[in-house]
Amino acid sequence: MWIGGVIGGAALAFAILQPIKVLPRIRVAPGYALTDQAGESFTSESARGSVTLYSFAPLDCDSRCDEIFSTITEVRERAETEVDLGEAEFRVVTIALADAPDPSALAAAATASGADGDEWRWLGGSADRVRTVVGAGFRNFFEIEGDGTVEFEPGYALVDGAGVIRGEYRYRTVADDADKIVSQLGSLGVELRHSGGAAGLAYEAAHLFSCYG
Repeated sequence: MWIGGVIGGAALAFAILQPIKVLPRIRVAPGYALTDQAGESFTSESARGSVTLYSFAPLDCDSRCDEIFSTITEVRERAETEVDLGEAEFRVVTIALADAPDPSALAAAATASGADGDEWRWLGGSADRVRTVVGAGFRNFFEIEGDGTVEFEPGYALVDGAGVIRGEYRYRTVADDADKIVSQLGSLGVELRHSGGAAGLAYEAAHLFSCYG
């Protein structure tokens, strides 16, 4: 009974005193077990506790991915000075749209994109596994043609440390992708830094209002 009263009080404070804007909890991000450019296993559990920006690209993406990689680079650089995620680290993961690429192919793609292999990793797996993760899980379209070329929908997904998708960026708008992502990273950082005590209850109330209001 008292828990309901506390939550109700936090909700009342949220509604009356200072409305709080939160990023929506869109859905749980897909679980995966893939291999990085160093040949090491990297799973969805490896990313737990970190805020992770996912992107999806062919290994030989050429000029189609110039904007994707420049956006990621800009977000990483700006996040260092413009975003405070509290205790959480910021990572980038690019999932290769390819069928079982070997680590050397992933490493070459990582080098070409500017990934450092630590805070920005490239991951690969079998085509079926990648379809499950990218297509069904992150809901980003791609198709590997018979001649090996890849048709794909550029996009990003922002996932919090609990493994929940908090932002999806698939379609270009007037606003710059990097601006949108950095702005939403900042909003998520405020929430993470106020996740304990009464402030945390107020943020939970904000999520309830955003779902049912």
